[in-house]
Amino acid sequence: MESLILNQNYLSHVAFILDGNKRWAKKNNFNKIQGYKKGFENIKKIVDFSIEKKISNLTMFTLSSENLERTSVKILYEIIDKNFENFFDELISSKKIRINIFGSRYNIPHKIVKIFEKVESLSCNNTVLNLNIAFNYGFKNEIIEVLKEFKKNINSISLDNSNEIKKLFFLKSKNDPEILIRTGGYKRLSNFIMYNLTYTELFFTDTLWPDFSTSEFENIIEKYLKINRNYGL
Repeated sequence: MESLILNQNYLSHVAFILDGNKRWAKKNNFNKIQGYKKGFENIKKIVDFSIEKKISNLTMFTLSSENLERTSVKILYEIIDKNFENFFDELISSKKIRINIFGSRYNIPHKIVKIFEKVESLSCNNTVLNLNIAFNYGFKNEIIEVLKEFKKNINSISLDNSNEIKKLFFLKSKNDPEILIRTGGYKRLSNFIMYNLTYTELFFTDTLWPDFSTSEFENIIEKYLKINRNYGL
């Protein structure tokens, strides 16, 4: 297949629901830690591919607030504590990507919050690609935060100004995703950035996240570019 070189006008923002790390580990006789690590490695591959294709935003759903009490989350904390900064160091220093992590932070360990803050601070001036990571996120919780922010700024925000309303949400003024890809076989949105998916084209694949390849990504992009997008019914 001839490689696609994308014009940013065609595709600027892709969202992912990363599903299948634990099932991948079980399928391949690995433990959960190895499954999550493999999933992290695949993020880097997809980021590299997206930079090559001139995609300016990736938004990835890594942990739902509804899954916070699962025992496997402690494993995820351990991986973040030991590997997160090193994992993103190359992406920040060499690839010049900006990291934005959104979701609730009040009920996750303080050391994890500090790691997130450090990574965001180190990358804040980078412009090649925005990597938006939804961690301990749920859209219903986001709506509550939006209402709080609106109440706090009720005299300065106009309900008739869609741009001002959009900036209340976690993705702020970023373009809405043109594509959402969910790996792992399930066909649902799982309470993920619903405000920003109004006209997003949805793609679902049975491939488990650690096995999701750049060639499959490119195939999805090909399909997207052939869609005659209509805004409305």
